[in-house]
Amino acid sequence: MKCLSCKHGNMFPSTTTYFTDFNHCMLIIKNVPCFECEQCGDVVFSASVHRKIEHIVATVKKLTSELTILEYDKVA
Repeated sequence: MKCLSCKHGNMFPSTTTYFTDFNHCMLIIKNVPCFECEQCGDVVFSASVHRKIEHIVATVKKLTSELTILEYDKVA
């Protein structure tokens, strides 16, 4: 599949680190499955991975202090 950002590179399966912050808290989820552009490096998540990320973030919001780092495959 072609990259939606640069329109030139091909997307290939990879993993990435997902960062988000909320309420002055930084959440880092490592080794998240994604598709990455070989040309520009843009990252896209599948719908199922995106739903799991949303679930993880919602769960962590209830438990978090200031910093949480998670391994995707251990919490998804």
